[in-house]
This record gives sequence, structure tokens and C-alpha cells, in this order.
Amino acid sequence: MKNRLKKVEPKKTRQTDRNRPNLLIMRFLLLGCVWISVFGCDKTLHTATNLLPASVSADNLVPEALRIIEAGLADADPQVRANAIEAAAATKQIILMPKIQRLLEDEVVPVRFLAILAVADLEYSLAKGQVQQLLKDPDENIRIAAAYAMTKFGHLEHLTVFRNAIASEDQTVRANAALLLGKSGNPDVLKLLYWALQRKDSSDKVRFNAVEAIAALGDERILPKVWAIVYSGYADDRIVGIRAMGAMKTAKAKDVLITKLDDDILEVRLAAAEQLGKLNDPIGEPEVLEVFEKNLITGLDKKDVERVKVLTALAIGQIGTDTLKKFLPQLLKDESKPVRIAAAKAVLQCSTRKNNR
Repeated sequence: MKNRLKKVEPKKTRQTDRNRPNLLIMRFLLLGCVWISVFGCDKTLHTATNLLPASVSADNLVPEALRIIEAGLADADPQVRANAIEAAAATKQIILMPKIQRLLEDEVVPVRFLAILAVADLEYSLAKGQVQQLLKDPDENIRIAAAYAMTKFGHLEHLTVFRNAIASEDQTVRANAALLLGKSGNPDVLKLLYWALQRKDSSDKVRFNAVEAIAALGDERILPKVWAIVYSGYADDRIVGIRAMGAMKTAKAKDVLITKLDDDILEVRLAAAEQLGKLNDPIGEPEVLEVFEKNLITGLDKKDVERVKVLTALAIGQIGTDTLKKFLPQLLKDESKPVRIAAAKAVLQCSTRKNNR
């Protein structure tokens, strides 16, 4: 991997659906694309040699990480609440589930949607009765999320609810149905996902969710489509493709991810490093380290600074080397709430990995 391009160039991004909230939360919550606000954090990252000890134990940071996520669950900003739910669910923080259960009644639909998914994925049975009531919610997105949760509690008859929703005329409902079908783990839904992918009336968000869902279900026939997205001219698309490649967990997918460590766009390189770390390959460590050692966020606007910091934290959480973990304390103290939550998630991931060895 010699002679890598290290340029940080302006990104070419899609504008479709970028200016209004939607329920494609699982894709973009911690990428700064749709749901993350900008908090004005335009300071450069400092090197660990100046500020931090030679090594940092993730276990020592766990109390602070939990405090940050807990505070996020009660934040006035629904975007922050959503971020905190995702972080708690991804790191299986059962201790925080009573607070997430309260968010099943949140006034903001995307927050309720994510709270239901957290209950489902952690199989938090204490909230089962409340979720069952949400099967009658006025919002179809909430109804299909509740149906997904009920299948996780063993009531497989509810699978038909989000199976049928893949044909919805509402593009957000269709996209979320694709997401839930992928999370179901049932290969029998592949034909429905391919149907949504091939429909001319499916929006980009539907197609991207369908591609990632198919990849998560392990169908290698989707590889050419994922490959095309990974090499799209749009940086945001490439990040979606990288996530799908990571979901495939194959040797071919890993080889493609390694090539994206050469991408001209910093955020794309960080996303590739994160997915490779998720596949237990730390080869992307140098890309993450350079964010700190070369101050690669210098000259970026505030929104992009936050995006880079979030992606950096997420990559550290998956790679988890001692070299990178020593940067987590400063990220936990960042001015941006999404950055702090991403760093808290990384701390919990690193701690769990260490304790499982």
C-alpha cells in the first residue's frame, strides 16, 4: 500500500433528501450526513504526545462514556437523542435500556423508531408490552419497527407487516422496510429486496438500504452493485458502499475496502478503516493516526470537521489499538455532542473487546 494519496479535497455530495429529516437513521446517524447538527467545533486535533499519557485504558473511560450517552438520551435535541440510542444499542448497554424505553413515547418519530430497534436488538422484554401497543401507531414507520421488534420476541407472524411495507408508495417507509428486512436475518426476503432495488420508482435511499440489506444477508450476487457504489463519484455514496462491503464480510469485500484506504477523500478513507477494523484488520490505523499527527482537519468547514471527528472516533472503536485509543479522552471532551457520543461508543467497544479476550 505504497504511495497513497493523502489529499483532502472538496467532496462531491448528493443534495437529494439532504435538507429534511428522514428515518434513514441507521445509515447516517454517526456520519454527519443527515441527522447530526453542527456545533461549531473548528479546533484542530492535538497530538497525543502533547496532551495524553503514552497509553490509556478504555476501562478507565467507561464511566465517562456512559455518562455522555446517558446525557444524550435526555438531550433537548432529538438528533442527539437518536445518536445516543444508536450508541447504547450498538454497545449493548442494558443498563441504559430503562431510559431508552421512555423514548418509545418520544414526540419525534425517528427517535421512537430507533428506540424500538434498540428494544428489539437487545431483546429487552420489559418493554414488550409497550412495543406491542405501537403496532397500532398512526405512523407506518413506527408500526413496521414495532412489527420487527415483535419478531425478535418470537412472534414471527409480524414479519408480514414489514415485508408488505417494501411495496409502500412512501419512499421513507419503503427504505425503512428494506432496512428491517436486512436486519431480520431471513434470506427468504431477498426477492423482496431485489424487487425494491430494481424498481424505477425507488429513490436513492431505498436502493442504498436494499443494497446494504442484501449484503448483510450474505448474498454475493450483490457484489457488482456494491462495487459500483464504492467507486461512485459521490463521496457519500462511497461511504454507503463501504458499509455494505463491510456487511458482506468476505475476502473479496475486504480487498475492495483496502483499496479505499487510497481514496482522495478523508472521510471515505476513515469509513474504510472502520469497516476493516470491524473485520478484525487494523490496516487502516495509519489513516486514522494521520488525522491527529498531520492535523488533516485544518482548512475544513465546521460541518466537515465534525464529520471527520465522528468518523475518526468510530474507526478507533473498531480498530481498538493502543496507539489509537490514547486519543479517545480528547474526543470525549470535544465541543460537539455527536463527536462525544461517537467517542463514548468507541470507548465501550474497546472496553468490551478487551474484556472478551
